[in-house]
Amino acid sequence: MAEAVQIPSRFPVLPLRDQVMFPNMVVPILVMREKSIQALEDAMMGEQLILLLLQKDPAQDEPGSKDLYRVGVVARIMQVLKLPNGVLRVLFEGLARASVTRFIAGKAFLKANVKMVSEEVTPSSELDAHLRKLMDYFTEYVKLNRQIPDEVLMAVGNLETPRRLADTVAAYIMQKAPIKQEILEALDLNEQLEKMIRILASEREILEIEQKIDGQVRGAIQKNQREFYLHEQIKAIRQELGEEGDTADEIAELEKQIAAAKMPEEVGKKAHAELNRLKKMYPMSPESTVVRNYLDWLIALPWQKQTEDNLDLAAAQKILDEDHYGLKEPKERIVEYLAVVNLVKKIKGPILCLVGPPGTGKTSLGKSVARALNRKFIQMSLGGVRDEAEIRGHRRTYIGSLEVLDPEQNSTFNDHYLEVDFDLSETMFITTANVMQSIPPPLLDRMEVIRLPGYLEHEKLKIAQKFLIPKQLKEHGIKKKQLRFTDGALRRIIRSYTAEAGVRNLQREIAAICRKVARKLVEGQKAEGKKSETLGKNASFIIHTRDVETYLGLPKMEEKQKAAEDQIGVATGLAWTQNGGDILSIEVNLLKGKGDLTLTGKLGDVMQESARAALSYIRSVADRWGIEEDFYEKTDVHIHVPEGAIPKDGPSAGVTIATALLSALTNRAVRRDVAMTGEITLRGTVLAIGGLNEKVLAAQRAGLHTIILPRKNANALKELPEELKEGLEFVLAHHIDDVLEVAFVESSKE
Repeated sequence: MAEAVQIPSRFPVLPLRDQVMFPNMVVPILVMREKSIQALEDAMMGEQLILLLLQKDPAQDEPGSKDLYRVGVVARIMQVLKLPNGVLRVLFEGLARASVTRFIAGKAFLKANVKMVSEEVTPSSELDAHLRKLMDYFTEYVKLNRQIPDEVLMAVGNLETPRRLADTVAAYIMQKAPIKQEILEALDLNEQLEKMIRILASEREILEIEQKIDGQVRGAIQKNQREFYLHEQIKAIRQELGEEGDTADEIAELEKQIAAAKMPEEVGKKAHAELNRLKKMYPMSPESTVVRNYLDWLIALPWQKQTEDNLDLAAAQKILDEDHYGLKEPKERIVEYLAVVNLVKKIKGPILCLVGPPGTGKTSLGKSVARALNRKFIQMSLGGVRDEAEIRGHRRTYIGSLEVLDPEQNSTFNDHYLEVDFDLSETMFITTANVMQSIPPPLLDRMEVIRLPGYLEHEKLKIAQKFLIPKQLKEHGIKKKQLRFTDGALRRIIRSYTAEAGVRNLQREIAAICRKVARKLVEGQKAEGKKSETLGKNASFIIHTRDVETYLGLPKMEEKQKAAEDQIGVATGLAWTQNGGDILSIEVNLLKGKGDLTLTGKLGDVMQESARAALSYIRSVADRWGIEEDFYEKTDVHIHVPEGAIPKDGPSAGVTIATALLSALTNRAVRRDVAMTGEITLRGTVLAIGGLNEKVLAAQRAGLHTIILPRKNANALKELPEELKEGLEFVLAHHIDDVLEVAFVESSKE
């Protein structure tokens, strides 16, 4: 018996890949590695005892001491059988747990000094409770697990010692080797029992779910067999009643439609394969409905149909000009596309991306392009779409789509639902976006971006006169002679009631006036004869500047104007927003302190960094301006940008912040009629900015006379409309010194 064996303290080591041995168990193991065979032979020459240790990584072919767990089982070799392929089948009997104290590396295999683990157990009520719970769970586990014979329960129940019972149950639990190793390493019996109870509880839940699923599957199979039998009976009854012909007629009609659709060869094969499936299905089954819908989609697609492009350049240009004022670049790009089609006849459809603020006419321009080309216009909103299946389609089984917009791939676009290729290469895609930053780079790379800048005031005036007012008069049933707007009234609406780069809000305000005029006209017609003829059906209204407030109420926004006087520590900057340009007043206060920099006005990270860069530059040139070199150690600087509720960000306020700072430090006033924009570096260099059109317009509206711009924006300045430059003086600055020379009120510089 195992208890009578005298166990030494050093053993050859046999690594096990994915099997954990427990004491008192007899288990066959296949031994095939050369080093393992040598360790086995060494054990056979002695006491026929060997230490079985689990490998941490089963894929390791030659595990070292670091690759083995340190708790294992000393086992006796009971039988060795050599198989024809040279592998040894060895029968081991586990004797006792052993903990490795030191590994000894031999030439061929490992040996280990071990400390035997005591198997003595102190009886307690806690131990009895654990054992009972273990047997309860194990009994349920065996009943649920068909792979363990029922005889095992009887054998386990006859075991007398608690440790032996626990190890025997552990051997039968079907778990991965690392989990069994944890059980083996639980040297305290109560700890071992708790681990096993948790594992068996979890396994019981899993096995119960498996049984439930098996029952459902068997039930479904029986149900399907029953339905098939009933369907066959119904089919026979339908044939007797002469109703089978309806399905045959439907199949025949689908065959005709497939032939008439002139599908490509591969698509035709797919359609006929689905049709053959449909023939074999019961007509009322859900799957037959899916196949019918699929075939309807295939037939409906325009495989050989396409509209004929209008290639008349002059006619296309006329349509574009009729529908939109300005937008020179997008219109030129469309006409260029038509010119190329005239020469090549067949080219891949361009992918245009119109980027601009809301209300600048991006979507309506797309409609005009379709009208100019004589193509159908399909609008698809992708706001909030995150799943490519919204574009590519769900698979019929329901088990970021760039190919649609890639000219190199969309000639064979494969929709997930259709599962066949469809040629989209001659489709002209026009995408729209408010800002480019939110467009993923791979998508942006496949598109030609055309920017639609915000409209200038004179452009909004023309758009209102040419497009918005006629449209609103028509929609409100007002004749042209019954309502007119003066230019002054329109400018008042633009400046005091809308703050936008586009014209959407301008259209709303014009519509509001039209509604009020329509009411007056209707009320006047009803009262005609009783009151003044001026409110009769022939009445006319002219909206002057003074009338705007009567119709629209108090102004919704205050027009920003230049400061009333030159000030110290205050400079005027120019900003770009999604609603157009704006002027930005930047204020600086100097306070006695210890060098703190305070930034207020809801400034973004980039703008805060610009402020710090400006302060660093001024510190570096303090001596040139007669400023104490250590001013920053005893002076707190507070930089504030008014309208603190509005977030502000961007680098272009750098020169403005630097000017306001230097003004406060040198006690020199900044000219109130000067506005500036530009990013500043630590060396004082002025870098280029964007949104020039909108910024210049904001300066013009505010009554400013001089605008300081980065010299690197010289080319952009040349492209500005002449009416936008009217009354303004532009100064191009390469360095902050160029800015200060113009911005400061003239005085002798020390």
